[in-house]
Formats: sequence, C-alpha cells, structure tokens
Amino acid sequence: MTPEDAILALLAQRAAGATICPSEAARLLAGPQGDWRAEMEAVHAATDALVDRGTLCLSWKGVPMQKRRGPYRIARR
Repeated sequence: MTPEDAILALLAQRAAGATICPSEAARLLAGPQGDWRAEMEAVHAATDALVDRGTLCLSWKGVPMQKRRGPYRIARR
C-alpha cells in the first residue's frame, strides 16, 4: 500500500466532510508493530501531491489551509 492509498482508504471509510489525521495514514502503513513515525515523511509528501492535484483539502481546527504547515487534518475535496 502506498501512502496515497492509505490516505484515500481511510477517507473512504469516513462520512462526507470528515477528516483524518496524517498519523492515521502513517499508522496504517506501519502496521501494528511498525514505526509509524518513520512513515510520516512519506505521508506528508503524498498529502502534498494529492492537494496539488485537487483531490484533498487541508484544515486545522476547522480553518481551511492552502498548504501543509504545522498540524493539519485531511479531507476529501
């Protein structure tokens, strides 16, 4: 599974308008015994690519974000 696949799979399981934390995708990639923190760079890169393609949007505490910076949540566009 790629980081993009993990992000999209998690969002597919959520209601419309719901968000995920990027660490959820990293944990899915790492598996139950894996080091999810080691997956975060790949998740951030995949998030950036999906945002650039218009597939995702970002927010923090309900405020839309144009680019990833600091903490963020991921939603389908």
